[in-house]
Amino acid sequence: MSGPCRLNGRGVLITRPAAQADALSRLVAELDGEPILFPTVEILPTLEAEAARAQLRQPWDLMVFVSRNAVEHALALLGGAEPLAHTRLAAVGKATAAAIRAAGLPSPLVPASGFDSEALLQLPELTAVAGRRVLIVRGDGGRPLLRDTLRQRGAEAAFAEVYRRVPPQVDVGALLPQWESALGYVTATSDEVLANLMGLLPPAAYPWMFGLPLAVLSERNAQTALAMGFRTVAVASEASDAGLCDALCRLHLARVRP
Repeated sequence: MSGPCRLNGRGVLITRPAAQADALSRLVAELDGEPILFPTVEILPTLEAEAARAQLRQPWDLMVFVSRNAVEHALALLGGAEPLAHTRLAAVGKATAAAIRAAGLPSPLVPASGFDSEALLQLPELTAVAGRRVLIVRGDGGRPLLRDTLRQRGAEAAFAEVYRRVPPQVDVGALLPQWESALGYVTATSDEVLANLMGLLPPAAYPWMFGLPLAVLSERNAQTALAMGFRTVAVASEASDAGLCDALCRLHLARVRP
């Protein structure tokens, strides 16, 4: 990591869902930045609660959680962690693994490095899965890579979609004058978060937004951002709020360095 920096009061747009923004906001403030919260995704319970609950209660050899939201909404549907106490669990990323442990469940399988489906699929336990039943717990939509790869390896794999993501209903035009004077940096924790941000902006603001330095969580996010038109993108050193702040510091130091 590049180490702490001072953001000198510059605004940092935090676009992740509101329930997950507090820790990142605190870290930005500790770096002398001004966190500007603008969640571009709202996390809501699934509309198919009974079907999702029934699926979660089936016997599975392995249950894979793709996010903290997946953990929280699955446990809400089950009425607590007890029904999963004897199920082998896996997590896409350390934050998701921490949410599983915080619920009182045994430590899940989690990649030592990397924080996406590709990294999880490299674990030996997800390689030798022929004949095993695997449930992937996630929100609605998303990439089919985990399920499709596990099926190719001989597993009976399925999705349980326990929450949904919707764009907020907000007039961004009213916020733009403040943003244009205060914003120095933008953060995005997923392709969807970034796509929703651009979808909410008026097209006239695109050139200005694309000129702001952007910190993202993964190389895939970076490629998406560059394809959209962002010119300066830094990838988090790890899938955490601290890793995202490290990316912000690298962006900031590159701007202020003589």
